[in-house]
Parts: sequence; C-alpha cells; structure tokens
Amino acid sequence: MTNLITLNAADLAEKLATKEISAVEAATAHLDRIDAVDGAVHAFLHVDREGALASAKAVDTRRAAGEDLPTLAGVPLGLKDILATKGLPTTCGSKILEGWKPPYDATVVSKLRQAGIVILGKTNMDEFAMGSSTEHSAFGTTHNPWDLTRIPGGSGGGSSACLAAFEAPLAIGSDTGGSIRQPASVTGTVGVKPTYGGVSRYGVVALASSLDQVGPCARTVLDTALLHSVIAGHDPMDSTSINSPVPDVIAAAKLGDIKGMKIGVVKEISGDGFQAGVKQRFDEAVNILESLGADVVEVSCPNFPYALAAYYLILPSECSSNLAKFDGIRFGLRAGDDGNHSVEQVMSITRAAGFGDEVIRRIILGTYALSAGYYDAYYGQAQKVRTLIAQDFAKAFSQVDVLISPTAPTTAFKIGEKLDDPLAMYLNDVATIPLNLAGLPGMSLPIGLAPEDGLPVGLQIMAPAMADDRLYNVGAALERALLNHWGASLLSQAPELTGA
Repeated sequence: MTNLITLNAADLAEKLATKEISAVEAATAHLDRIDAVDGAVHAFLHVDREGALASAKAVDTRRAAGEDLPTLAGVPLGLKDILATKGLPTTCGSKILEGWKPPYDATVVSKLRQAGIVILGKTNMDEFAMGSSTEHSAFGTTHNPWDLTRIPGGSGGGSSACLAAFEAPLAIGSDTGGSIRQPASVTGTVGVKPTYGGVSRYGVVALASSLDQVGPCARTVLDTALLHSVIAGHDPMDSTSINSPVPDVIAAAKLGDIKGMKIGVVKEISGDGFQAGVKQRFDEAVNILESLGADVVEVSCPNFPYALAAYYLILPSECSSNLAKFDGIRFGLRAGDDGNHSVEQVMSITRAAGFGDEVIRRIILGTYALSAGYYDAYYGQAQKVRTLIAQDFAKAFSQVDVLISPTAPTTAFKIGEKLDDPLAMYLNDVATIPLNLAGLPGMSLPIGLAPEDGLPVGLQIMAPAMADDRLYNVGAALERALLNHWGASLLSQAPELTGA
C-alpha cells in the first residue's frame, strides 16, 4: 500500500492544505486502491471516478487561487447508498431502485459537497438498511477486509469495509439499530450515531423514521469528529432536526481528558451471551479507563433486555409504512406492466420482483403489528417499553457522565453462518438498539483483537442527548491509551488483502 491511502483524514487534510499533495492525487490514489481490491471486498456499489476527479480538480483550482477552504476539502469519502445523490444511482441495495437517479441531493450530501469533500462513490448495504451483515444486499455481499470469509457488519458494511480496506479515509453511514456502530466494531474502525435530530435526514431513504440517524465513520476518533462537524446542524427541511448549536466534537476529540469523569458499565449488556474474547478486551478497556482517572461503576438498566423485542415491533411497523411508496408506479422498477394486469397487480408483481426476503419479512411483521386487533397488543406495548428504556437512560445519566458496553456480542461471523436464522442475526444488535429507541448518541471504537480469532472488538460509549462531545472526549482518551499500548494503529495489524 502507498502511504497516501493509509493516511488518516486529518493528516491527509494537512498535506492538502500545505499543497504537499493535490486533491487529484489523493482521489486518484484511492480510486486506484478501489480498482485493486474492491473486486474482493465489494464495498462499493457505484464508483464515480469522473465525478470524484472533477470535484478534486475543483478543490485544487480553488486552493491555487488562494481561497480559504474548509478543513476536509479534497479528502475522499465513501457514501452509503441510502442517501440521495443528484444524478448518481441511489439503490438502497435493492432491485426495486436499481438504476434510479434522484433529482436532488440529500442535505448531508450537499454539506459534504460544500465542504469540498470528494465523494468517491456509493457503498454497499443491506437492502433498505435491513440487516446486520450486508448479506441482504440485492447486489452481492460485502466482505470484511480482516478476513474475506467474514461479514463486515450491517447494514452499513460497505462504509465500514471501505475504511478498513483503505479505499477511503472517511465514510457516511446510517444507524437505525446499530448499523454504524456494529460494522465499526467488527472492522476495527470508528463509527458514531449522533443524537437523533442532530444530523438532517432530508434525502435519506427512510426505513424507520423515529429511529434512523445518519452519522460519520472513519479510522480515528478525530477524523470522525471532523466529519461529524461537517454534516451536523439544524435543517429546516427536516421536521425532526434539532435547532440548537452542534456540540464542539472536534475540541472534545483533541482533549481526551477523562480525569474525574464517572463512567457506568451497563450490567445488562456486558455479561452473559458475549464472546469470551469480547468480554476480555472489554474488561481490559475498563481497566484502562480507570487508569486514566475515570471512576467506573456498574449501572443497571433493567428494561434493556426488552429492547430487542420492542425494536423488532417498532421498526417493522414503521418500515411497512415507509416502503409503501415503492409501488412500481411513480419511480423505480416496474414489472408486469404489459397491458394485461391492473394497477394493483402491477404493484404486487413489482414488489415481488423488487423486494428481497428480509424486506418482505419485515413488511409482513409490521403490517401484522399495526393491524386492527393487534395494534395495542404489539405496537402499543412496544412503545411503552420504549418509554421505559428512555427512563432507564435518564436515571443512569443522573448517576454517571457516560455509559459503556461492548458494541457487539461477537466478532465478525462467517458469511452465511446466520443468514437462514433471522433471530440469531437480530441478536447482533442487542447492545446497540437501546440508544436508537431513546434517540441518544453512541460511538463504537476498536479496543483490540479477540484472542480466539484475531478479529477486532469494539467498545460502545453512550451519552445523553446533545452531549455527543462526551463520546469524543472519552473515545479520544481511550484511543490514545490503546495506541500507546499497541505501538501502532489496530488496522496496521490487519492482513494485507490478497486475491483481489
């Protein structure tokens, strides 16, 4: 690998600002890396070489003219294919949207372009963000760069894999129940789910509107903070957007001082059911946090064990409503329109041809949960559990500054291992789902390799609403201590990709 593609975003941005390298050189290096390894990884669904080089050239022209550019101008990025991009395919990993090119950009995409960030292309994902392994993409499975026989997490496995494969230093994901944090955990990268409403959802294809949140992904805590500061902020186009100042996440990422902080270990998501190596690395990280001056205590959140069941009633219910617009009539795939079928039959044939098994499964679950006679018994009860979980968080945060847990119960599992067992697949999100139900921010960062398989383990940090900066402060402190312990970045220990 060349040094250029292994640079973190902050270091790359500095070399770009001092004109040591050009944005075109940076983009070309990463595009060449995609050409070299993405045949094996399949992190990208669409690579926009022409658009990326044009954007990079525009940055170079502005910089040569003496224009004062944003910090990340010229830095390449992989964009999850759930965000609308004007004139570029936006498929959500689904056949029903194959070839669809939106007439507008999502707000996050507009902000990336305004910051001069070079979008390399659209990354692979589970269809409509439904999955924990990126095996449910209609366009093929993404592979984990640490071990190409294993999953990269989901639904945003493409975004996490492109970081771990050094195809891009930055990426954007979306997180409905852990789809940023769980992929970060199993690929040894950093991923943040911001406070719900902290980043605009305008132009993001909705899965579950009360749970979805776009967030930044990178290889370091600081890089993630730099990207967070670009995409966050109020957007009048999103009615759920929070109209208040963005927490200073960059300053927090540079601070990394946790002396005197009170950190709570969530009793209900750090014990039984977690892989031995995951528990071992987590316990070691807890000891490091204590050595840095934090007061670590155990905190009980008694309703967390019900989060998974509540989530898999709320999410399918919202999903069945949101996906009703994909009918083959207005845009996207249309099947059966041969003059021999009614409009209703065309809709049915189109959906059968365009939706995958997991999407159909969740639509059926959601429609059932919302149906007359079952609404109160299922959806209504799940919303009550959601309230209890929010109350658990409120009580916990009255005692501690942040909460921590393992991000995922296991390291990356083998491709195909859980594909035919939906319940086993859903359990991957047991630690991440509570935050989405409560709308709170969370981060996953790598804390080492599990001794039994040599694969990355992630630690999850959770904070109160609009206290996203606490994630970065704690994350930076732990990252710095771990770097001193490892002597190099965790990703430097990953095997070089072969067979591309």
